[in-house]
Parts: sequence; C-alpha cells; structure tokens
Amino acid sequence: MIELWERFGFYGMAVLMVLFMVQGLGYSDRRANLAWGAMSALVYAVPALGGWLGDRWVGTRRAMLAGTVVLGCGYALLAIPFDSPQALFGALALVAIGNGLFKPNAANLVRRIYEGDPARIDSAFTIYYMAVNVGSVVSMLATPWVKEVWGWHAAFAVCAVGLLCGLFNYALMRRALGSVGGTGDRPRTPPAQLLLIIAGLCALAVAATLLLSREGLAAACMVAVGGTVVVAWTCLAWRSPQRERRGMAAAALLTLLVALYFVFFQQMSTSLTLFALRNVDGHLQLAGLPLGRLLPAQFLALNPLWVIVLGPPLAWIYVRLARGPGDLPIGVKFALGFASVAAGFALLVVGCDLGEHGLVSAWYMVGCYGLLSLGELLISGLGLAVMARYVPARISGFVMGGYFAAVGLAMYIGSYLATMAQQPVGAEVGAQASLHAYSGLFGRLSSLALLGCVLSLALLPLLRWLVPAAASGAQR
Repeated sequence: MIELWERFGFYGMAVLMVLFMVQGLGYSDRRANLAWGAMSALVYAVPALGGWLGDRWVGTRRAMLAGTVVLGCGYALLAIPFDSPQALFGALALVAIGNGLFKPNAANLVRRIYEGDPARIDSAFTIYYMAVNVGSVVSMLATPWVKEVWGWHAAFAVCAVGLLCGLFNYALMRRALGSVGGTGDRPRTPPAQLLLIIAGLCALAVAATLLLSREGLAAACMVAVGGTVVVAWTCLAWRSPQRERRGMAAAALLTLLVALYFVFFQQMSTSLTLFALRNVDGHLQLAGLPLGRLLPAQFLALNPLWVIVLGPPLAWIYVRLARGPGDLPIGVKFALGFASVAAGFALLVVGCDLGEHGLVSAWYMVGCYGLLSLGELLISGLGLAVMARYVPARISGFVMGGYFAAVGLAMYIGSYLATMAQQPVGAEVGAQASLHAYSGLFGRLSSLALLGCVLSLALLPLLRWLVPAAASGAQR
C-alpha cells in the first residue's frame, strides 16, 4: 500500500511529461525524449545513493519516508503554473532524489520480510510488482483526464495529493511491518551527520537540475554512471567471500539482460506516446459497438493494467512449477520475455502497414502493450527477485541501487533510440510520413528484442554453473 501511493504520484506525472514538453512547452521530440531519458536515468541511478544511506546511515524505513516527503515537494512545484525550463527541471530533480531515497528501501523491505524463505521470493516479488501497478493504472487514467479538463498543473497537483495519501496510509498501517526496517535497523543519526546528508542532497538537486537541462552533460554522466556501477560491483564481488562471488556474477549477468528490457520499456513514455498522439485512432470498438476513447497519454495505463491481469496467474504458475516438476531456469524466463517483446513491436509494424489515412487502430496498441507487459513480468519482475536471491543481505541495499542505476542507463539509451522517429518542429508532416518513421523504429526494436532472446538462451550453460553455488551462498 505504501508503494501503491508512491507509484500513483510518479506515474501520474510520468504519463504526461513528454507530452507536456512537446505540447505545453514547444520542445522538439529530441529534446523532450532525451530530457525524459536523463530524468529516467536519474530516477534509477540515485537509488544507489538512497540504498547506501538506508543501509549505513539513516535506516531503511526512515530513508523511505524521507523520500516520500521529497517526492511530494517535487510534484507540488510542478503544480505551480510557471512554464520555465528552470522550474521544470528543478522540480524533476526533486522527484529524482525523492524516488532515489524511496525506491531501493521499499524494495529492500520486501526482501527482508521474505528473508529465510527463498522458495517464495519469486512469487512474492511478482505479486508485489503486480500490486503496485494498481496505483499506476488509476493515476495514468486520471491525470490525462484532469489535464484535459483543468490543465497541466492541476494534473501535477493530483500527484502531490497522492503522496499525502501515501503518508497518511503509512501512519495508519505502519504496525503491519512490525520491526522490519524499523528503529532497530539503524541507531538515530547524529544531528551533525544529518545536516551533512541534507546539504549533500541539496547539492545533488542543483547538479541534477543542470544535468536535465544540458544534453551533452547528461550523455557524459551516463557514461560515467555506467563505468562507476561496473567498478563498484567488481570491487564488491572481489572483496566478498568466495562462496558469494558466483552469486554476484550471476546477478550481474542477469542485470544486463534486465537492463536491455528497459530499452524497450522506455518506448512507452517516449516513442509509443508520441505515436499515439500522431498516428493512433483512440476510439475502441468491438463488433461495431463503441467502447470509449483513450487519450494519447492514457495508453500508458494499458501497461499496469496488463500487469494486474497477468501477474496473479504467472505467480501461480511459478508456485505450481516449484511444487511439481521444478521451476523453469530464469534464463528461459528471460528468453520468453524478450520473445514476447519482439512480438509486441512486430504487431505494431503490421498495424502500421495496414493503417488507413495514417491512423492505426487502438487495438494494435492494446495487443502491443499486453505483449510488452508480459515481457516485463518475465524479465523486470524477476530482476528484483534475482537481487534478493543471489546478493548477500549485508550489501543488498547498495547492490539494489546499482541494479537500478544500470536500468536507468538503459532507459536513457531507449530514449535516444526513440529519437530515430522524431518529427521536425513547426513543420507540417503528413500522417503517412510519420507512420513510416515509427514503423521503421518498431521494426528495429523487434529485431533487438530477438537478439535479447538469443543472448538469454546462450547464457543458460554459464548460469547453470553459477546459480547452484549462488543459491547455496544466499541460504548461508
């Protein structure tokens, strides 16, 4: 429930941001896509710091609550009607920092709840991943409607209200967590150290604002973040006991595959959203009967909706397999996930080829999002379980942050790929020309997903050698 309200606020903002930049501020496709790509990377990179603060200094639950407050401040700034780049990027910097404090520590709490019961971790994280999408689906449907009726900033204000609901919900239900991640997790931080942490976070907010507003600086930082994650992970593995190194190696390989998935996931808020704006007929009909109309931003709600539908049966299958013939190797699950993603983008290529007057039926988007969401459950949903199963508990918060940093870098790459279908600013581009550009992009993405499927299967022998040792090390 805590994560549900946080996701309500974040995705209520995220579903509108690229369209706000393009339609509300007049940004080009490239600037909007890459600015959102840098924001996405920050959202997933800062958790490395947030996890470290939770593990070593503040405590898991305290860090999560601080992140909730900072997130609420960021959404409140977006609700102020100042349409300037400085205000926009300053608010997004706060959102990135707040998310960085919240995200790894909330996931770490789930890991601690199921500590000592590795057989149920896959199922637990799948249900967790499904449950938090309830908040996403509601906000993704609500905020575009609020924007249509009352404007952009009223929609962002709704996101801030969601964070207040999250804090109120925590006050009512905090006893459900018992002692997990509570006051016994870390002693109270001395005032001098607390002030130093706050000053560091303020400096980070200023740096993040500059990063979001400068494309070249963002690209250079992405390279630096990638190198830092590799070096830090290698040092941690080298300094770990021998029995833990294979688990760290297996987690690293699977993290690379998860990161590849997020190249495709990023298309939902970039190329797929702009494709829906320009080339998708939002009216849904079944057997000639009208079912309603989806606004361009509301198509993103199909992702969490599909996760809610597909999550429970998939979790049930995992449990049944574990009780019967044995679970599928995680590399096979990843391969099936990438195959599903490839099919989703291939379906859109077919829709583009059959589109009339430059418009594609909304049902192609429904089918594409269903296939992408199945891939998400098979890959991203199990990515968190990989960290929980194979990484030692003493460094789980920091390594979870490194995992999110790798995902953020992949999302920036995904935003860069989305610019391959960019449309010129201020020029009248025919619907057919726009459709052709998006068809080419989706075809390339489908081919890349097939490559991910092949890589997942090719890594199976190596993972079979690493995973048994990793599992025994995790149990110790």
